[in-house]
Amino acid sequence: MKTIDSIPISKIQRASKLVSTGAKVGVNYLKYYGDKLTKTEIEARATLNENNAEDIYDSLKQLKGSALKVAQMLSMDKSIMPQAYVEKFSLAQFSVPPLSPPLVLKTFKNYFGKLPNELYDSFNTTSVNAASIGQVHIATKNGKKLAVKIQYPGVAQSIASDLALVKPIAMKMFNIKGKDSDKYFKEVEGKLIEETNYVLEMEQSKEISSACSHIPNLFFPQYYEELSSDRIITMDYMEGEHLSEFTTHNKNQEIANKLGQALWDFYMFQIHKLQKVHADPHPGNFLVSRDNELIALDFGCMKTIPNEFYIPYFELAKPENITNKKYFVAKLYELEILREDDSQEELKFFTNMFHELLSLFTQPFQAETFDFSNADFFGKITELGQRYSKNTELRKMNGNRGSKHFIYMNRTFFGLYNLMFDLKAKDIKINNYKNL
Repeated sequence: MKTIDSIPISKIQRASKLVSTGAKVGVNYLKYYGDKLTKTEIEARATLNENNAEDIYDSLKQLKGSALKVAQMLSMDKSIMPQAYVEKFSLAQFSVPPLSPPLVLKTFKNYFGKLPNELYDSFNTTSVNAASIGQVHIATKNGKKLAVKIQYPGVAQSIASDLALVKPIAMKMFNIKGKDSDKYFKEVEGKLIEETNYVLEMEQSKEISSACSHIPNLFFPQYYEELSSDRIITMDYMEGEHLSEFTTHNKNQEIANKLGQALWDFYMFQIHKLQKVHADPHPGNFLVSRDNELIALDFGCMKTIPNEFYIPYFELAKPENITNKKYFVAKLYELEILREDDSQEELKFFTNMFHELLSLFTQPFQAETFDFSNADFFGKITELGQRYSKNTELRKMNGNRGSKHFIYMNRTFFGLYNLMFDLKAKDIKINNYKNL
């Protein structure tokens, strides 16, 4: 894979890159209008999406950092994003061009004050895994094989400016209006800042791996503080296959069920027992070992779930509460989905919309066991997401609604559901976490 010798760091450099990408997107739209003369709307739109996804991703993978992280987050929402974007942006999960070896050594020296050969017995300057915020190298020390994660230069310093550039696009995409919309961007910015703090990630990694070590068929690496800093993390190198690769060839239903139960128990235990969760459930953060056990990695993005959100959020997972209209509406206000300044039209529309969404999305919580391989269930989620994303009535209304905590909780559940579906896991015991 081609390596990168430099990353645009200054606000001007990064803005210029995005502006040039915008120009390419403009050209793609001109081509689209021309294609509509000779092709069907579906064919022309598909070509437009493919070209835009290619150009946008090519730009973001050079910028890295929060801009690429946002693309990664969007790729997890398969029910709303066009397939071309999902396919391209999902590469940000664990496959982007890495830093060149000379830049790796320079970056390491800047972060640690020493070169890698002064700390490890051996260190491979060629990355084995490159993602949005950092890349991983293999090292050895005292006979142990280690994974060393190095943060890209300039990532932490460019978060605010990157999000300022992305904000107008996001507001248009999600129809966000109003002066209090900043709470959503501040939530994302805060989490991205946390993800660049590797001292915090080290603490979170040790906390979660200790709290969840008893969950069957689930393993974590050991972390080494003396070989880590605020921009470098050293941990055990875990042998395994990325979950997304494993699911393409696995035909053993028993193994799929075992991995699915471990994954589900891991998330339910965190959410209900710890009231905090690993809010980055994409395939690049999970490996399958040779013994077909699950390995969880990367705890930079942890979401604490406050009681004022946790209680009404999960009360709406109960069928008796969904069917009780008065109670249901009260909880929608509590979760900031309905607003005091809503018109009668907005109240009716969003009450009906969320009743439909929650009636479907909470189905796993209304059964003792659930079949996550059920294509009909996931087909309905996709259809519902696409229907509302194209709804002209919705576009006229203020999309600025819902507690800021929805951003990472919804991301967690969309990601978890997609992983469970990819695994084709069946007969999953929904409340198994209570016995752990």
